[in-house]
Amino acid sequence: MEPNRRIRTAESVILFILAAVIIICYGWGFSRINKNVGEIHHLDPVEMLRDDSEEDYDDSYTVCDVIYRNGEDFLTVRYTYEDYIELETDTITAYGVQTSDGTRLFFNSSNITLKDVEKAYKENATDQMMTVFNLANSLVIVFLSVWIVMFFSTVFSTYEKIWFVSIMVLATIFAVLFPEESANGVNGIIIMLLYLLDTFLNILCELLISKQSRYNFLVSVRVEITEIAICIVLMYRFATMVTTLFFWLPIDILSFINWSKHKDDQQDELTMVRRLKGYQEVLILIGIAVWTVVVGYFLSGLDIKTDFFTNRTMATTIAYLDACASAVGVANGLFIFFRLREQWIAWYACALLESIINVLSSQYVLLILKLGYFTNTTYGYIKWTRYIRSHSEEQPSLF
Repeated sequence: MEPNRRIRTAESVILFILAAVIIICYGWGFSRINKNVGEIHHLDPVEMLRDDSEEDYDDSYTVCDVIYRNGEDFLTVRYTYEDYIELETDTITAYGVQTSDGTRLFFNSSNITLKDVEKAYKENATDQMMTVFNLANSLVIVFLSVWIVMFFSTVFSTYEKIWFVSIMVLATIFAVLFPEESANGVNGIIIMLLYLLDTFLNILCELLISKQSRYNFLVSVRVEITEIAICIVLMYRFATMVTTLFFWLPIDILSFINWSKHKDDQQDELTMVRRLKGYQEVLILIGIAVWTVVVGYFLSGLDIKTDFFTNRTMATTIAYLDACASAVGVANGLFIFFRLREQWIAWYACALLESIINVLSSQYVLLILKLGYFTNTTYGYIKWTRYIRSHSEEQPSLF
């Protein structure tokens, strides 16, 4: 059997195995959360004690979850911040039921309806199956990654294939090990799926940029839509969201047009690229500094309530980091539009700033995306530099 045919066979087997595991995981998960509660037995009321070990709420929160426990039994009560600060007792009377499969559910009211039980049962089952759903969602992304490098095998080098799939496998591991909690009424499974999709699209986009392919902008539009969705769901990083909406989406379209006008004479799939002059770099750095101070000050003064931050100090810190990241992002977008090598330096800065934001926000799965940024940025910078040196006699125009 020829080597290429053996590789094709191996890739097909991997895709089949991934598809089988994905179907099993989704089937298991959905059958569990949609299981009939069966016969319900009411339990005697019990007194539960407030567990405040994980409470760290301030006026930036829209809702505050308070957990009450009695042995292995627990009850989570969601209060508004105003009601939360007025709590005067650390105990609560909990009214419980037990389903036919032994699941014990507790409520803060004795008026328990079947609808209440079914809703609580589904939420409890969803939390229990979070690892299964995160694994299934992750493997869908890995499946797409393997399919892309298989279907477009002649487009990517062996290094690029290994790098791309490896990053997504790492993202899968982190998605399972570090699940996301629910925020602003959105289940953590949905949030994690958005993170994984963002990682997949960004990594693919970065890889296409390093290959000087104008088709990266078609992927980039989907990146922007995903990142806007994340900002809306988490109610944070509004500087990035506005920049994405009013700058990145239009610049992607304009960049695709501009790159299409500057195809390499010998290789049609490549775009001609160039570099900046020293004084131009200084002016851009000054602009980024001014933007960071002005926008960061404005954002830190906004009274935006979200469940995602633990305190006001963190929200202010992230506001300034977000402002700086958005400024660097604008510069980066212009660099890409004009096909300038300095866009890779901007990617380094963006990756560093966003890594800090991800650590502060406990978004550990997105650190895999930043690892992808750092590694591919080095790869792209080297490729673009070699191209510029080999075409030093040619000076393509900016437009």
